[in-house]
Amino acid sequence: MRRALELAYQALGTTSPNPAVGAVIVNEGEVVGEGMTQPPGGPHAEVVALRQAGARARGATVYVTLEPCSHHGRTPPCTDALIEARVGRVVFAFQDPDRLVSGRGREQLLAAGIAVEEGDGAAESARLLEGYVKHRRTGMPFVTVKYAASLDGRIAAASGDSRWVSGPATLRWTHHGRTKIDAILVGSSTVLLDDPQLTARPDGAEASRQPLRVVLDSAGRVSPQARVFSGAGKVLVATTARSRSQWRRRIEAAGAEVLVLGEDAEGRVPLPPLLRELGERGVLTLLVEGGGVVHGSFFDQRLVDKVTAVIAPMIIGADAAPAAVAGKGAQHMRDAVRLRDMTVERLGDDILVTGYPVWPEEA
Repeated sequence: MRRALELAYQALGTTSPNPAVGAVIVNEGEVVGEGMTQPPGGPHAEVVALRQAGARARGATVYVTLEPCSHHGRTPPCTDALIEARVGRVVFAFQDPDRLVSGRGREQLLAAGIAVEEGDGAAESARLLEGYVKHRRTGMPFVTVKYAASLDGRIAAASGDSRWVSGPATLRWTHHGRTKIDAILVGSSTVLLDDPQLTARPDGAEASRQPLRVVLDSAGRVSPQARVFSGAGKVLVATTARSRSQWRRRIEAAGAEVLVLGEDAEGRVPLPPLLRELGERGVLTLLVEGGGVVHGSFFDQRLVDKVTAVIAPMIIGADAAPAAVAGKGAQHMRDAVRLRDMTVERLGDDILVTGYPVWPEEA
């Protein structure tokens, strides 16, 4: 199962809206086949492994990081392939939350006389597939808020200059992480101040697969010449009726798609409808990278599923310097959002803190 999880991680970021799954086939103590989910339209992990194993799959044990699918989609059911190969046992990590599967895969295998075990690697696989699980349960992507801040919580200097808060090790980690997510979102202020490209460039080269770049621009402030409209990958600009039609046409001419949504109570792009739209487009994971006002909106509306905060060993200190998270926030300490299941690690001179929000009444 450990090897199957490694394969699943390798596939992460390439399979959406399908889950990234790994499979390993063992016969008489020898690995005879392994595979990972291929991009949409391609074979699932179990089928890849079965093809590699050939006749040696008969009577073998199949380790897979998610319950095998039992329905026809772009590809036939994996349960059919496992039954046809006459495997002896299937060990899967946890039950598929998709309503089209959700226990049916297990039932079909048992009905065919194949032994089934569930639970090995469940926690690790569920964490790996946290985006898929949330999407199948809610229809919306799993939202991670990521930022780099100084020790005093600032993401830029008073002038707005933010290059660079974090160090080179964090930059390398950032670009590797972008290859594992489906979409990355920023606000118009971040585009105006930083002019980021928002592409995945591990080791300095553009990745073959790029996340969807999403820009929130309620009033139509971003220039069509912004770098976010260059490079590989698609761009979606979410706006409201406050933006002018002429500006929208210029953004479309720059190669982006423009999505017009209604305004929220503050006249901004409403986040829940945007998240539902992204979910309908098959986005399982969304990385929110600022700025502080955008972060604050996600936190105030309790739309954050995970936090990755990079803390740099510096003090900025200016009153006018933007904070990592703005918005209404907590009026009392009892209202502060805390993190559970935290991990802390070094990224060069920086510290990476990762955790999952615990909202006040849940604490």
